[in-house]
Amino acid sequence: QLQACGGGLVQAGGSLRLSCAASGGTFSSYAMCWFRQAPGKEREFVAAISWNVAYTYYGDSMKGRFTISRDNAKNTVYLQMNNLKPEDTAVYYCGAVVALSDYTDYGKYVGWGQGTQVTVSS
Repeated sequence: QLQACGGGLVQAGGSLRLSCAASGGTFSSYAMCWFRQAPGKEREFVAAISWNVAYTYYGDSMKGRFTISRDNAKNTVYLQMNNLKPEDTAVYYCGAVVALSDYTDYGKYVGWGQGTQVTVSS
């Protein structure tokens, strides 16, 4: 089970840090990812991190602004978002997948968080 939190309202240029805590299962064995979905739009890949932190991937519009990290001792994955823009407004979801190479395949995910709303005002 995944529980995402940390969303909120922030002005453009501001920062937020999202957290996604896992309970049950073996968190440290899964790759973890963040996706987002804005109203009327398809779900968009944000970032992914391998189980051992060796690999990270980012969506093109997030590179240089967002940082994904994880603490396996705390069963938690984080998304640090800096220099936020109004177009970053969306519901952000965390997900767990067995293999990092499958991060674009929604069918391979073993669990999703409930989503946390991020709103960036201009």
